[in-house]
Order: sequence, then C-alpha cells, then structure tokens
Amino acid sequence: VQLQAFGGGLVQSGGSLRLSCATSGFSLNHFPIGWFRQAPGKEREGVSCITGSDSRTYYADSVKGRFTISRDNAKRTVYLQMDSLKPEDTAVYYCGTDFTPPPGGSLGPCTYVNGMDYWGKGTLVTVSS
Repeated sequence: VQLQAFGGGLVQSGGSLRLSCATSGFSLNHFPIGWFRQAPGKEREGVSCITGSDSRTYYADSVKGRFTISRDNAKRTVYLQMDSLKPEDTAVYYCGTDFTPPPGGSLGPCTYVNGMDYWGKGTLVTVSS
C-alpha cells in the first residue's frame, strides 16, 4: 500500500492550489481517503474525507466552502482543490487511509487521525499574506 501527496507550494492569500494523492496497492473505491494537515507546533488535524463506496464527502468547518475533495478511480488519485486560501491554511498536507474505520465522527471514516493505517509523505502548502 502506498500513498503519495504532491502539489503543494507557495501561494498568496486568496489563491488556489490543487493537491493530488496518488495511490497504489489497494482498491481505491473500497476505502476512504482523507486529507490532513499539520502546522508547525500543532497536532495533525483532519481536513476532508471521501468514502470509497459512494464518494460521500466530509469537510472540517475551517475549510468548508473553500476546499473540494474528489477522486478519479481510473487514475487512482484523490484530489483536494483548495480555493480562497488563507495564511492559516499553511501546513504540511498529508493523505491517509483507514482500512477499518470506526463509524461516526464529523469527518466520517477519517475522523480519527490516529486510526489511519497508511500515510503518504506530506506536501508543504505555504500561504503568504
């Protein structure tokens, strides 16, 4: 099982970026994929999640209306479109998956950060003011 996040960079406040999470070694349409971020000195937090079976989406309140998660099963890739970026979105962004997610939670099957089974290497997003 492998996940790899890429697409980060430096962007001005109000700008956009699209992150990609390339996956291999498992069936993308059977398991959820979550996007998470970790800012300096802070704990890793959930940002968004998309389920495997029906592509249901979930968002943290801090990004709702600005970020959009999507998937392309043929390319085995999950995307995070980030618009109206703010300096507080600056963080290393990771994608992860949980093969046995517990039910419930504000971020669906990606609610429990410490429960993720596999992580990709992160990609840095820096938003300048």
